Amino acid sequence: MKLTFALLSSLLLGAGFVSAADTGVPATYPLKKCVVSDEDLGTMGKAVKVTHEGTDVYLCCKSCTKDFNKDAAKFVTKVKAAVKK
Repeated sequence: MKLTFALLSSLLLGAGFVSAADTGVPATYPLKKCVVSDEDLGTMGKAVKVTHEGTDVYLCCKSCTKDFNKDAAKFVTKVKAAVKK
């Protein structure tokens, strides 16, 4: 049952039937992928928001927070670069 739900959710996300609000990521956020794992945001449940020096960063899952915290400035730079584009 859980596998069926996960597959269906993935298909709906991929097809664009689930809104960005369901991923936990605001529409104004410049990235669609996790800066740590490169996974699509929202595919592993609701995105996890972390903030470093005033910049919000959205990660695909809680597991990525450990790696994010090891070198937060590196990941924030990726978000800031995407904003400039």
